[in-house]
Amino acid sequence: MKNKALYITVVLALTFGLASCDLDYYPSDEQSSEVIMQEASAMIMDGCYSLLKEEIEYLGWPSGNSYCRHYFQMSEFPSDNICLSGRSTDPLFQATTYTMTDNLQNVGTLWMVGYKIIYMANSLIETLDELNPDDQQVLGEAYYMRAMMHLNLVTLYAKPYSVDQNALGVPLDTVAIVTDIKRNPVGEVYDQIVKDLNKAAALMGPSRGNAGYASRDAALGLLSRVYLYMGRYNDCIATVTKMLGGNPDADLTTKLDGNLATYFANAKSSKETLFCIAHEVTEDRGQSSIGSMYNADGGGWGEVYPSFQLLNLYERYPEDIRYTAFIKPQYDGGVPSNQYKVFIPKGEAGSETKRDAASFLANYDSAADTYYFYDAGVKYTLTKTNAEYRVNYNGEDLVVRVLPKNIILRNTFPKYFVTKFGYQDGSPTLSSPVCLRWGEVILNAAEAYARTSDDAHALKYVNAIRTRAGIPAAGLFSDTNMHGYTSVIDVVMDERRMELAFEGHRMFDVYRNKQDMDRHYPGVQAWTTMKYDDPRIQYPIPNGEWTVSGIQQNPGY
Repeated sequence: MKNKALYITVVLALTFGLASCDLDYYPSDEQSSEVIMQEASAMIMDGCYSLLKEEIEYLGWPSGNSYCRHYFQMSEFPSDNICLSGRSTDPLFQATTYTMTDNLQNVGTLWMVGYKIIYMANSLIETLDELNPDDQQVLGEAYYMRAMMHLNLVTLYAKPYSVDQNALGVPLDTVAIVTDIKRNPVGEVYDQIVKDLNKAAALMGPSRGNAGYASRDAALGLLSRVYLYMGRYNDCIATVTKMLGGNPDADLTTKLDGNLATYFANAKSSKETLFCIAHEVTEDRGQSSIGSMYNADGGGWGEVYPSFQLLNLYERYPEDIRYTAFIKPQYDGGVPSNQYKVFIPKGEAGSETKRDAASFLANYDSAADTYYFYDAGVKYTLTKTNAEYRVNYNGEDLVVRVLPKNIILRNTFPKYFVTKFGYQDGSPTLSSPVCLRWGEVILNAAEAYARTSDDAHALKYVNAIRTRAGIPAAGLFSDTNMHGYTSVIDVVMDERRMELAFEGHRMFDVYRNKQDMDRHYPGVQAWTTMKYDDPRIQYPIPNGEWTVSGIQQNPGY
């Protein structure tokens, strides 16, 4: 134990001014220094958790400026899951359109808060005694938090590990007082994350509260993600098997919330949640919440909708709970009309301009079991594969949607509210955003099994997720019925897309697999394909960092 009296003074100073953690403390003169140490350590750890959700002023922008909000938008909005229905003054616009600059509030706030939390975690790691059982849980939480922050930073501000592990990563901070700030290689950052998560898992047991506190399984679950990102597939499988008590054929349903439709509203207390950013009723951010951009209920903005392609993927099985519970089409009058329109992307062909969702009255051809429409006297007939309609329109092969005539539009875009980030305690804008859950961990293992040619286990794990989602037995996969897919890895990737939609995974899943992001669907985002090696997939190092510390800026900024 290092300089106990000094540590107590320092941590109490650090935690002064942080949001209350709703804990009870006794007068210090009635306690031993060891008890004060333990309570002070818990306070500073709770301060780390609080920093994930507190609104913090940055560059004069206090409202809605939180790590939590920015992370979930910066990780999800550049993907092919979402359609932005109009221009916004919020920096989420630049994240969505790949027009980031180094002086944006989201770019700077995420970096600043991430390293503040790392500093606080390091102060605990340097002081607590891992051989003291009374210190181990909080110490493990500190290792977990240091790992999670470094992972979030290196995945947003650097190239994927699989693309170039020798590329410039982010500063790797493992001491409280840093004297030499430099960008460590991506591989070095990942190696330290692995060490920290293994240490965290060894020190921790069950959560010391709700899922807003880290635990042994949270550390192992995050480790399974890290191994997947690194291409260490056997290690990913071994980690998940360890979480399953050593049995890869264990009953996976025991780890999943049996009521998916209400899961996200109750994430804090659900057995499925391994770690979330726990919010209380008093911490409802209203229009500044993550959910407000997806859902206008309760005064939200409701400006971000699912992409055409994602909706079509869900609609292969309309009974899918992930579709019926969390994606809500908005109709004039509240119910869909029995007349339909065809919505097509329409704009300047061959350019990276936005495409409006132009609409035409749909006519049904019963003999051909398809729809057609007229534009300027020309008849266009749709083709259908699974639930996806396409049309050759003016020489372009386009994905289109056939929707009830009375669907409500914002600008030209059909409104579909997403409710994954709402309805905790009945509030449309309140949630405890899920950072890690068993649904992901099972799919981490499924992908790792697929990558190692163990198709039987890969499909078994996928089917567990699909069964919980309400997909009928006829829609499950087997080696003799792949439902049109030609590879198991494609099955897994589509399942990850549907199961984890809007939770901040899709961008990483596409680029780490060296795939390109196809954004050829209506929305304000550019009509283009983003290449996995395009420098714009990395966020810029904040201006306030590189101009002061002198670390190298990312290419293109």
